[in-house]
Amino acid sequence: MAPLWAPRSAEPSHGIIQPTLLETNQKMILALCRSRGLGAICQAESKDGGETWSPAKPIDLPNPGSGIDAVRATSGDFYLIYNHTKRGRSPLNLARSTDQGKSWKMVATLEDQVGEFSYPAIIQASDGKLHVTYTYNRRHIKHLILEPEKLKG
Repeated sequence: MAPLWAPRSAEPSHGIIQPTLLETNQKMILALCRSRGLGAICQAESKDGGETWSPAKPIDLPNPGSGIDAVRATSGDFYLIYNHTKRGRSPLNLARSTDQGKSWKMVATLEDQVGEFSYPAIIQASDGKLHVTYTYNRRHIKHLILEPEKLKG
């Protein structure tokens, strides 16, 4: 099995760590990862259930090398929580993909003041709402509840 963080190719691995995985309608697995020093989220794909992976490549979302998390909603949309910046841990944003991870659109800014908002997690509960948690200035954990149908971006 080829590990995601060191794909079998001549391309650099971008120092990617901590993947969050999403299954597409075509049963392909997308791995979105934080990268060390690249300033962007990287994506790799597997067409064989995770046995092999494409080389990880930067996508069009900035990231300072901080943690990210994603969930596939019951609607089929993907939601990604991440820091939309190349430096620091603010702002903290939520993006949505309606095309199986090919493109992303920001749908919410969760935090935009000076501070550190990191280590996010996101799930969809049985009532359909998105639950988001993250560290708030490394002193607290914040919990937000979002309604997907109200996230227009």
